Amino acid sequence: MSKNSATPPFSIAPFRFDVTPPLGHALLGGWIMPAVAHDDPLEAIGYVLLGAGAPMVVCAVDWAGLLNDAHVAWRAALAEAAGTTPDRVAVQCVHQHNTPFVCPGARAVAARYPELPAMYDLEFFATCLGRARTAVRDALRRPRRITHVAHGEHAIEGVASNRRVSRDATGRVLNMRWSSCTDAELRALPVGTIDPVLQTVAFFAGRKKVVSCHYYATHPMSYYRDGRVSSDFCGLARKRRQLEEPGCAHLYFTGCAGNISAGKYNDGSPAARVALTDRIHAGIVASEARLKRVPLATVEWRTREVLLPPQAAPTAAELEAAIARPDAPLVERLLPAFRLSWLDRCECGVPLVLSCVRLNRISVLHLPGEMFVEYQLRAQALRPGSPVAVAAYGDGGPWYVPTKEEYPHGGYEVEAAFCGDEADELLTAAICRLLA
Repeated sequence: MSKNSATPPFSIAPFRFDVTPPLGHALLGGWIMPAVAHDDPLEAIGYVLLGAGAPMVVCAVDWAGLLNDAHVAWRAALAEAAGTTPDRVAVQCVHQHNTPFVCPGARAVAARYPELPAMYDLEFFATCLGRARTAVRDALRRPRRITHVAHGEHAIEGVASNRRVSRDATGRVLNMRWSSCTDAELRALPVGTIDPVLQTVAFFAGRKKVVSCHYYATHPMSYYRDGRVSSDFCGLARKRRQLEEPGCAHLYFTGCAGNISAGKYNDGSPAARVALTDRIHAGIVASEARLKRVPLATVEWRTREVLLPPQAAPTAAELEAAIARPDAPLVERLLPAFRLSWLDRCECGVPLVLSCVRLNRISVLHLPGEMFVEYQLRAQALRPGSPVAVAAYGDGGPWYVPTKEEYPHGGYEVEAAFCGDEADELLTAAICRLLA
C-alpha cells in the first residue's frame, strides 16, 4: 500500500498498442474456429499514473483472458517499462470471445498431444509484450499534468441480463440464457439481478479531459465462433467514442459479469450487435455528460493477495486422463488442461493479486476471473455515498467465481468454477480490506 496526501502535481501517461492476432491464430483457447478474418483490430489501452509514490499502471486488453503465468508476465512487462513493481500494475481483459485466451500452463499440457490445437502462438505473445514495453516507455516521454478527477454514471436499459433466471422451485438452474438467445420463453423471463449502471472515471488537465475509463458489467459478446476477430459491441462502442474525442484516451472495462450477458436482448444477429453497440455508446456519452470534476488531492494504491484453494475434484490424475482421451470432444480435453494449470499454480502457492486505486473518494477495484455480479454490488454497498467502479477479468486462472449461495443451485458457471464455495469468503474479505 502507498499513499500520498500532498497536493498535486500528478501526471498521467496514456498508452495503446495493437494486440490483434494473425490469421490462423487460435481463438478462445483453441476450441472455437481460429482467426479467419479481422472485422476490427484489438487493442490494449492503459495509463501510467505518476505522483503518488512508485508509478501505477492500469491496462484494459481486448482479449478473452490472461491466465496464471500469462497474467503475471503482462504485469511484469508493464512494470519493467514503467519503472515500478508488478503489484502496482492492474491488467484487465474485456473478455470478448473471438479473441485470444492465453494460459501457458494449459498450452504446455495440450502440447503433449499433437492432435490438439495450439492454444496460442508463443511468438505472437512475446511480440505483444514487446509492444507493451515500447508503448509504455514512449508514453512516459510525454506525460500529461492532471489537476482534476471526475465521476459520472448512467443506467443502461436493454443490454445486461442475468443468465441464471430459469430455475425450479428449489432454485436450481434449469436452463441458461447465454450471450445470445433465440428461445422466446427464456428471453421473456425477468432481467434478474444485474448492475445496470455504466460508470465513468475521468482524469482532467484543467477543463481538458485526458483519460476516460468506462465500467459496465456484461459479457461483451453479441456473436462469435465464426473466426472473425472483433472487439464486439463494447469495444466498438468505445472505439466510436474514441473517434469522437481523439484527444482523450478512452478505456472500457468489464465488471463482474460471470453471470451476466445480453441474452435477453440479443438474438445473435448482426443487427443486434449494432443495437447493443448503440446502447453502450449512448451510455458512455450519458455517463460522461454527468461527470463532476473535483481537484485531485489524494491518490492511493492498495493491494491484497489471495490464495484460493482448488476444488477437491477432479484430481490431477483424473484431469490427465481426460486430456489424453482421443475419442473425447475437443472441449472436454482442453478444459481439463486449464483446470490442471490452476491445480499446479495452487500447489506452487502463487496468489491472485487484487488491487484498488483510490482517487479522492472514488474507488476503482481490479478483480480476477469471471466473478458474479453480486460481488460488485456488495463492493458498492461497502461505501455508500462514494463511487465504487469495478473491473473484473484480471487474472483468469480460477475461471468462474460464483457466490457461495449459488453453488448448490448448479448451472454452467458452478460446473466451470475451479474453486469451491470457500472462495466467496476469501475474496469478499479481501474486497472489504481494499475498500476499508
